[in-house]
Amino acid sequence: MSQSFSNAPLDAARFIQERVRIVENWPQPGVQFRDITPVLQDRRALRTLIDLFVQRYIDAKPDAIAGLDARGFIIGPILAYELSLGFVPIRKKGKLPYKTISQSYDLEYGSATVEIHEDACKPGDRIVIVDDLVATGGTMMAGKILLERLGANVVEAAAIIDLLDLGGSKLLREAGVPLYTVCEFAGH
Repeated sequence: MSQSFSNAPLDAARFIQERVRIVENWPQPGVQFRDITPVLQDRRALRTLIDLFVQRYIDAKPDAIAGLDARGFIIGPILAYELSLGFVPIRKKGKLPYKTISQSYDLEYGSATVEIHEDACKPGDRIVIVDDLVATGGTMMAGKILLERLGANVVEAAAIIDLLDLGGSKLLREAGVPLYTVCEFAGH
């Protein structure tokens, strides 16, 4: 799989990007939040989005899809189902009921910690991590670290949106994480 900012088919990527809503001044003044809710509400957009991911990974034969809390929990299970794979949740600290391992990371607006069940995958499992967007790359990197601590091989990280100006995609690529995104936005 190649590393790139976005390599979704152009018409499909544009179709998805046009449905991403921009919410001004949320969660704080000066921020333009990229809201995927309209993509999820539009049956054609949701189907197009899932089809893009399925076509991307159907021949890659991953062992599981890992989704990052919270919006990765929307796309990840659908993708896992379509590929006949299991789903691995990577959640915010304190949300998983069984024994976990954790990883802290920096966010655009502070810091956070995510956790994974200690038996979420097996050594050697090939995993694709999904989320709604890549901002600073911290959440995706924390998920990668957790999966690798369990012995998994992260074959690729995938997101709907790449927020180019925040540098997360660059951070991931420099750390050797292949990245697939459907669309890009400049400016935050």
